[in-house]
Amino acid sequence: MLDVQKIRKDFPILNRKVNGKPLIYFDNAATSQTPQQVIDVIVDYYSNYNANIHRGVHALSQEATDAYEQARQKIQTHVNAKHAHEIIFTSGTTHGINLVANGFSSLLKEGDEVIVSALEHHSNIVPWQMLCERTGATLKIIPMDDNGDLILSELDTLLNENTKLVFVNHISNALGTINPIEDIIDKAHNVGAAVLVDGAQSCPHLKPDVQSLNVDFYVCSAHKVCGPTGIGMLYGKEEWLNKLPPYQGGGEMIAEVTFEKTTYAGLPHKFEAGTPNVCGGIAFGAAIDYMNAIGFETIAQYEHELLEYATHQLQQIEGVKIYGTAKKKTSVISFNVANIHPYDIGTILDKMGIAVRTGHHCAQPIMDFYKIPGTIRASFMFYNTKEEIDTFITALKKSILMLS
Repeated sequence: MLDVQKIRKDFPILNRKVNGKPLIYFDNAATSQTPQQVIDVIVDYYSNYNANIHRGVHALSQEATDAYEQARQKIQTHVNAKHAHEIIFTSGTTHGINLVANGFSSLLKEGDEVIVSALEHHSNIVPWQMLCERTGATLKIIPMDDNGDLILSELDTLLNENTKLVFVNHISNALGTINPIEDIIDKAHNVGAAVLVDGAQSCPHLKPDVQSLNVDFYVCSAHKVCGPTGIGMLYGKEEWLNKLPPYQGGGEMIAEVTFEKTTYAGLPHKFEAGTPNVCGGIAFGAAIDYMNAIGFETIAQYEHELLEYATHQLQQIEGVKIYGTAKKKTSVISFNVANIHPYDIGTILDKMGIAVRTGHHCAQPIMDFYKIPGTIRASFMFYNTKEEIDTFITALKKSILMLS
């Protein structure tokens, strides 16, 4: 069982007030909060061994290098990558996706096809549109149904010998739908296509096994898993990472530089040009340690309880419509209330100390599918409580009365 009250003591921000009310933070799909254990690691780095890595012979540099590379190994173990050098540190999910898209610019040609799903975040749409514009490849879409599930039978129709890449999120940030990525990966591989999975929303709630999934690329961000912003990871199979050219040029990613020719470093440094976010990488590892200590099965079970409880409570309110009713979903609820604009409700909830997200959630095609401008999104983590949901429901009812 998960001791929520004990866990909440790890998060200093949960003690603050907003507009005179105790903070209720239901915007976890945008970014999670950070426990004191991770904050302490950040403070310790800057207080005791702040230094550039991989290049220095002095003690601080060696300590920082060791901690940074140990964090890479922690992430390797966490996602079950075969090699530590298959873990590339990035600035976040968006950086990882763009790195892969840029690399495939030299591998695609006119007539090739790229497939994305209708459930994608803009970060997993725009880079592929740009890639297709550069290469002449064609972008195709796996459609969705009213429940927020992908229509996989259409994927069978889309896949063919011209398909080179398939991109899909593991979990929809806007609807919470958990996509059947195992089936998608198998189907794509059957026609020789590579697969990238956007794990930004899945990594906080489940533990991906990249070898079991047999996925070619997997990306996520630390700030979704109780870590700091500005750091993330790209997992790539060694064979694919060796095929892709470097994304950026500069220090660290080189083997030898002359004015006549430059040769590149091996993995992972080939994709890590310049001074990295050393502290961020170390803190990322600490955040993974923190969540693993709680246990992802325990987290998933508890968050599912929160999802079911909040869904039931919302369904009792007249005029509420929930978008995204897939059977398999995580702790995200997107909804609207009758003819009230989501922004107006979000603003009033904020006055009551409740943080939710309103808008299209960087998933405008989903909103266009439902013919709405956006939704109110409440997203839960393991440090949230049913009591907070009760307060949220009461505040929502007051908001509706004020705006009706």
